[in-house]
Amino acid sequence: MKRIVKTAKVPNIRFHDIRHTHASILMSAGVDFVKISKRLGHANPKITLEFYAHLLPNKDCDIADTFHQTIHSHAN
Repeated sequence: MKRIVKTAKVPNIRFHDIRHTHASILMSAGVDFVKISKRLGHANPKITLEFYAHLLPNKDCDIADTFHQTIHSHAN
């Protein structure tokens, strides 16, 4: 990896950094964390969630919008 980084003239990165970036991008994009866990070779999805849960797309906005729309449709 060091030779590749040096040849490419990019900042010093480790292979694990690339793996972490890969998982982070997938998690942020909403890919199922169980699939990501399997791809990373984690023993179980809980390990994946412990590291990447903060990257899960925020679904609370959708829930709030649904609640808001429901209240307004019943009020009319």
